[in-house]
Amino acid sequence: MKTIDPYKYPSTVILGNGEFPQAQLPLDILDKASKVVICDGAANTYVKTGKPFDIIIGDGDSIDDDIRQQYASRIIISSCQETNDQTKAVTYLAAQGINDIAIVGATGKRDDHTLGNISLIIDYFKQGITAHIYTDHGIFLPAHGNTTIITRPGQQISIFNFGCTQLSAQGLQYPIRPFDNWWQGTLNEATADRCIFTADGTFLLYLAY
Repeated sequence: MKTIDPYKYPSTVILGNGEFPQAQLPLDILDKASKVVICDGAANTYVKTGKPFDIIIGDGDSIDDDIRQQYASRIIISSCQETNDQTKAVTYLAAQGINDIAIVGATGKRDDHTLGNISLIIDYFKQGITAHIYTDHGIFLPAHGNTTIITRPGQQISIFNFGCTQLSAQGLQYPIRPFDNWWQGTLNEATADRCIFTADGTFLLYLAY
């Protein structure tokens, strides 16, 4: 059984072009990252902080002209409209053999983009890429099969089913099942320092800070 500690985050980080993080955890993730890949327009905010980064990637339509000129050698333009900038960044890292990724700045500004970015981490997971999204309020993480998640008693947890026909857990206040609608697994709560999931498929968790 795999054990996941959501607070042991990867050192490779993608900064999305949603709302720039305000909460301490995603800010810490950025500050401590060994590699930062910036999605397109997010560079306009991040580069001006003077903090190090590796690459700016995207379709290039949102990058300020001064940044485009100054960092031309570190900008990768991909005009493909079949993938968004987050996926372009994930694909770039996966090509380098990096399959464990933290994503910050993926939510906010537009609700449709937020929903799309969150749902995409399931697609990445099915490709062998583990990406956790850290928002200002909590963590989205994918899991498959029998999995233990490190939690805190009283922590709010939501569970979203992506194909499980068997799904149960120990360490939650309310019993769960293979839900057939997203809302059905929301607003649960950890009762111990870990939740043990028994599943035969993939599911998505949200853990509130």
